[in-house]
Amino acid sequence: MKTVARVLVFPAYRDNPYINLLGLAARGRGYALIDETRLEELERTAASLTSGDVVHLHWTTPVVQRAETVEEASERLDRFRTAVDAAAARGARIVWTLHNVVPHDVRHDELELALCRYLADRADVVHVMTADAVEAAAPLYTLDPAKVVVIPHPSYQGVYPSQLSRHDARASIGLDADERGVLFFGQMRPYKGLDTLFAALGRLKATAVRPVLLLAGSVTDADRLTLEAILPAGVRVVWHPGHVADADVEKWLRAADVLVLPYRRILNSGTLHLAATFDLPVVLPDEPHLRAAFGGETWIRWFDTEDPVTSIAGLLDDEATYAVDSAATRDFSHRLSPFTISTRYADLLDRLRATDSA
Repeated sequence: MKTVARVLVFPAYRDNPYINLLGLAARGRGYALIDETRLEELERTAASLTSGDVVHLHWTTPVVQRAETVEEASERLDRFRTAVDAAAARGARIVWTLHNVVPHDVRHDELELALCRYLADRADVVHVMTADAVEAAAPLYTLDPAKVVVIPHPSYQGVYPSQLSRHDARASIGLDADERGVLFFGQMRPYKGLDTLFAALGRLKATAVRPVLLLAGSVTDADRLTLEAILPAGVRVVWHPGHVADADVEKWLRAADVLVLPYRRILNSGTLHLAATFDLPVVLPDEPHLRAAFGGETWIRWFDTEDPVTSIAGLLDDEATYAVDSAATRDFSHRLSPFTISTRYADLLDRLRATDSA
């Protein structure tokens, strides 16, 4: 197939399926997606891009947050801007996907904010997954509405194996029929509010609900020690502290009764879409931008961010929280299927090319 244009994707983390899902239709139309993860790789590849090509920037963490010192971080920011500016001067278009208003756990705050403001200004297109992301970013930087394109996060329909029955999935991790599997799935980091979830579960041990805390995802040694020290007393824990292989994803999602995302800050969440793919209710923070995007979904429950421990505990103590609306989750996953969403992204690339050739 003839290459119609090159798209530099940065950073393209190999263990994050989102990048591959987004690019499905674009590859089918002849776009050559070049995946890079390091600043040095971005500099090298960007130097070869010209009119018709695209620099698509995703997570900003690798630019300045990889630096040990402020001086090194500042130098890396200068290098990044130089590479992107030079590609744009040769006619390449710049797309920025806003995954977070700012990355979590930053150590070079001012430089990170300068980077985000630079991208908001320099990008030809700012891709957001929910319309209210513009308002969520407004306290820190301004996104020009004329540049903003909304393309939702895709579901994971058809991406992971889905062969286990619920009975077999629960048996594989030792869950009894009358136990409620309360799942946190994904990378375990302090900013994700696990202490809040643990505290909420600690309040349930004397209730009729028999909660079992399910933890599955990678965690650093330091964070694991921190989390182990605050696990809820009297609550059984089933913990897989490591990468979850694709073949095992269904085991955790099928076995659980509810997925809880107790995040303190969240703009988008692929785990939410993963839960819908496996017909699993979700507990989310009641943030305005999330409510605007997903308020009509009957399989989502909302906790009060002003009193999260009490609110999550109340939800987990309510049998209605665990009710499954299979028709609604199927509709959501079909509506946001990988093919549908990747087609919208490919259409965006086509529009950029058409503008260049006009």
